[in-house]
Amino acid sequence: MNDVIDERSADDHRDGPADGQHGPVVTAAETARLTGGQRFWAGAAVTLTIAGVLIVLNQVFFWNPGGFTLLLNAFLYVVLACFLSQVFILVRARKSADRSRFSVPWYDAVLAVVCVVTNLYFAVHAEDISLEGWDYAAPPLAVAGSFVLWLLVLEALRRTAGLVVTIIAGAFSLYPLIAEQMPIGFLQGVPFPIERAATVHALGPDSILGLPLQTAGAILIGFLVFGVVLQRTGGAEFFIDLARSVFGHARGGSAKVAVTSSASMGMMSGSAVSNVLTTGPMTIPAMKRAGYPGTYAAGIEATAATGGSITPPIMGTAAFLMVSFLGIPYSEVALAAAAPALLYYVGVFTQVDAYAARTGMRGEPRSRLPKALATLRTGWPYLLALGALILLLVWQRDEAQAPFMAAALLLAIAVVRPRHRLGARGLLAVVVDSGRSIAEIVGIIAGVGLIVGALSMSGASLSLARELVAAVGDNVLLILIAGAVTCFVLGMGMTVSAVYVFLAIVMAPALIELGVNPVAAHLFVIYWAAASYITPPVALAAFAAAGIARSSPMATAVTAMRLGAAKYIVPFCFALNPALVAQDDVGSVLQAVGLAIVGVFAMGAAFEGYAPLVEVRMPGWARAVALAGGVALLLPETVSSMAGLVVVVALLAGLRLFGHHAGPPERRGDDAAAADAVAAAAAGSGEALQGESLRDESLPDGAGSGERREGDPEVRT
Repeated sequence: MNDVIDERSADDHRDGPADGQHGPVVTAAETARLTGGQRFWAGAAVTLTIAGVLIVLNQVFFWNPGGFTLLLNAFLYVVLACFLSQVFILVRARKSADRSRFSVPWYDAVLAVVCVVTNLYFAVHAEDISLEGWDYAAPPLAVAGSFVLWLLVLEALRRTAGLVVTIIAGAFSLYPLIAEQMPIGFLQGVPFPIERAATVHALGPDSILGLPLQTAGAILIGFLVFGVVLQRTGGAEFFIDLARSVFGHARGGSAKVAVTSSASMGMMSGSAVSNVLTTGPMTIPAMKRAGYPGTYAAGIEATAATGGSITPPIMGTAAFLMVSFLGIPYSEVALAAAAPALLYYVGVFTQVDAYAARTGMRGEPRSRLPKALATLRTGWPYLLALGALILLLVWQRDEAQAPFMAAALLLAIAVVRPRHRLGARGLLAVVVDSGRSIAEIVGIIAGVGLIVGALSMSGASLSLARELVAAVGDNVLLILIAGAVTCFVLGMGMTVSAVYVFLAIVMAPALIELGVNPVAAHLFVIYWAAASYITPPVALAAFAAAGIARSSPMATAVTAMRLGAAKYIVPFCFALNPALVAQDDVGSVLQAVGLAIVGVFAMGAAFEGYAPLVEVRMPGWARAVALAGGVALLLPETVSSMAGLVVVVALLAGLRLFGHHAGPPERRGDDAAAADAVAAAAAGSGEALQGESLRDESLPDGAGSGERREGDPEVRT
C-alpha cells in the first residue's frame, strides 16, 4: 500500500525497499555481527515501533488504561516522535553513502533525538496549543521548535520521497510568505510572516497535523502492519502457488501467473515498484523461459504490479486519504474501486491470452504444477485473514480497528501453526519491517501536509478551484483532459499520495462542481497519478522491470502502456458514468460493469490483433472497429453502449466465419527448464532466478521455454 519506493530510482533497490515490507530483516547471523552501537539503534528502532503501535492501538480501540487519554494533536505528535524519528535511523542521508544496517552516523543520531524531543515537547503541551492558540501566538521556545519540526519534516521527505517532491513541498510551504505579491490574481492570498507560517505549519490542525497525517495515524498504520504480517507469515508464497495452480496450465500460463501474483502482492504493499522488485525476479525469468521476449515479459510485470495501488481490499495510500477527504467509510472506497480494478486486469489478461494464442504458447503440464486443493488447505489462514478483514470492513464499518484484528488473527495462527511458524526472530522481523514501512509513509505524509497547510492558510485552494471551473467554461470533458495531464505531469516527480492530496484540494472540487460524482472525481485523480509508473519518460515500474529482464527501458515502458491501456481510458468512462464506481442502483451498476467488461475485452483484442474467444486474427480495419466499439461500450449513454455491443458482437461473429484462422508458428522449448524455474520462484529463490535470467540472455525467444507450443509433444512423467 506504499508509494514510497516508487519514487526512488529503479537501480537503487539494492539498498532495501523503502516500504519496509520487502527489505532485509535482522537475522540471527546479522544480529551476531552487529556492533554495540548498531545493537543500540536496532533496539531503539524496535522500541519506538512497539511504543508507536501501542499508542495507535490505544487510540483506535479506546483502551485508555488508568484514564490515560490523548488529544488528537498529542496523539499525532507521539506518532511523529515514534516514526518520523526512525527515518533518520533507517534511511541514509545520501543514496551513495556506504553504511551497514543500523549504523547511524552522528548527524543522523542528532536528528533522530531532536525529532523525538521536539515532538514529545509539543505532545506534552498539546492542550496549551489548542486552548491558547499557539499556532498564532506561541511562546519563543515553541516558535523555535516549530522551525525545527518544519525542517525535520522536509529532510525526512527528501529521504523518503526524493529531492523533487521536497523542493515542491518546500516551495509550497513558503508560499504564504509571498502570497500577497503573486502577480496572478487567483494565486494571491493572505500573507504570513515566517515565524507565523512556522507555527501554523507545526502547531496548526491543517498542515503537518492535517488530514493526511490524521488518516495515516488512525487508519493507514493498521493496514501497513497487516500487510507486513501477511507477507512475513508466507502470504506471498501462497498467492504465487495459488496462481500457478489455477493458471499455470493455461496458454501463456507464466504470464497469467505473473499478473495474478502481482495483483495479490498489491494487497500487501500497494506499491508499483515494490511489487516489481518482489515478484519480478520470480516471474520475469519464468516468462522469458516460456518464450516471451524480455521486453514483453517486463511490460507484463510492470503493468500488473501498477494495478496494486488501485486493487481492493488493500489499496494504495491515496485511497485511504480519500476516506478523510470525502468523509465516507473505507469499505465504500474499496467497493467503488472494485469494478475499475476488475476492468484493468480484464484488459491485461485479454492481451496476455491473445499474445499467447497468436504465438502458439501453451501452459505447463499439470503434473509440474501445485494442486489447487492442496494449496488452499495449506494457505487457509491467509484466506481466513483476508475474509475477516473484508467482513469487518463491511459489517463493522470501522476501518481503523479491522486491520489490527485481522493481523492479530493471522499472527495467532502463525505462532501455533507448524508451517510458517513465527518464533521470536519472526516476530522481530515483523516489528522491524513494520517500523520501517510506517516510518517512511509518515515521512511522506507529514511532508505532503505542508502543501495542504500552505494552500489552506493563504486561502488559495478555494480560488484555484473556482478559477479552474471558470477557465474551462463548464466543459466536463475539457477539465477531465486537463486533470489527466496535470496528474500525469505531477506524477512524474511526486508520489501518488502527494499528487492526490494536491489535486484533491485544487482539481477534485472543480470536477464535483461540474457534476462529476465525488467518488469518481477522486478516483480519477488517483488513476491518472499512478499512470506515470508505466508511462514514459518517467516510468519507474517499467524501468525497474526492464532492469530485471535486461531489456530496453523505453521499449518496456511502451509495451507496458499498451498492456495497461485500460488505465488511460477507464477513468474517463467512470467519471462520466458513475455506475462504474458503484454510484448507482444495483441494476445499473451490473449493466454498466457487464458492458464495460465486453468493451475492455474488445479493446484488448484490438491492441494485440487477436480475438481470444473466437480464436481468430484481426486485420487492421477490424482492430480499429473493435477499439471504437469497445470505447462505446464504456460510455454512459444507453444508445452508444448498445451500438458498441452490436458492433463488437457482429465483428467477432464475422471474423469467426470469414476471418484468418491460420495456426501460430511452431516453436519448441524445454518444459523442464521453465517448470523448475517457476518452482524455484515459488519457493522464494528470487535472486537465483534473476541470476539465471542474466545468464540466459543469449538465448533466442522461445529457447528454454517451459510452456509448450502448438505442435510440441506432450511431456510424459
